[in-house]
Amino acid sequence: MVRARARVLRAIRDFFDGRGFVEVETPVRIPAPANEAFLEPPPSGDRWLRTSPELHMKRLLARGAGPIYQMGPCFRANERGRRHNPEFTLLEWYRPKAGIAALYADVADLTEAVLGRRLEPRVFRVADLYREVAGWDPLEAWDEDRFDADMALKIEPALPREGLVYLVDYPAQAAALARLNPADPRVAERFEAYLGGMEIANGYGELTDAAEQRRRFEATIAMRKARGLPTYPLDEDFLAALPNLPPTAGIALGVDRLAMVAAGATDIAQIRPFCEAH
Repeated sequence: MVRARARVLRAIRDFFDGRGFVEVETPVRIPAPANEAFLEPPPSGDRWLRTSPELHMKRLLARGAGPIYQMGPCFRANERGRRHNPEFTLLEWYRPKAGIAALYADVADLTEAVLGRRLEPRVFRVADLYREVAGWDPLEAWDEDRFDADMALKIEPALPREGLVYLVDYPAQAAALARLNPADPRVAERFEAYLGGMEIANGYGELTDAAEQRRRFEATIAMRKARGLPTYPLDEDFLAALPNLPPTAGIALGVDRLAMVAAGATDIAQIRPFCEAH
């Protein structure tokens, strides 16, 4: 297990170092996690453990640091299962002055570097899948709960189990920290990558409009309050830095899941030396 995991980590670092990226470290214990719909950061005293390094990495990008990458621990409460552990290893990388198409190529090239074989991605538009598999169009009649339930119970089980798959053009309401597509503002510049039928990555053309990002965070806070869920303070340092962020493409990839595919594992406990029981 340790050797198989080490090979994956080394392949990832070789991949990014060889392409001129700079490896960075940002805080794990943070004062203000991103307010996202259903991600729960574990508390740590008067702070929280990060669910992602995204906000701090974007602050570095706003200072001119990119292209950068980071690989390290992240945390999400109440996530346990064959593919989930409350502590996991996340890889994030950012390409300033690049579009989302650059990430499509990155994911295909990185999986080739780690797995030792080329997987040409198959691309599916999210709205097309929902019409064909779930029988409704989320661009025409948005329903967040139905969208999430159908993604888990209908869309993902219908995806090809072999090779690399990209789901593209997520509805604007599922944009989170992504910008909207200028050619079709009904959809966000967001895609998710699946490998062997398992989600491994979530990529964006990054939103740089601080006022819009604040509005989205505040809408999420209101939704979470209405549902009786915890809410978190706004990261004002991040919002202040956002106008200085150049046009950027960024993505987060689950290292444990990529290592599972590389090792032929069916459970995250087979590729992490220490896992919580599930």
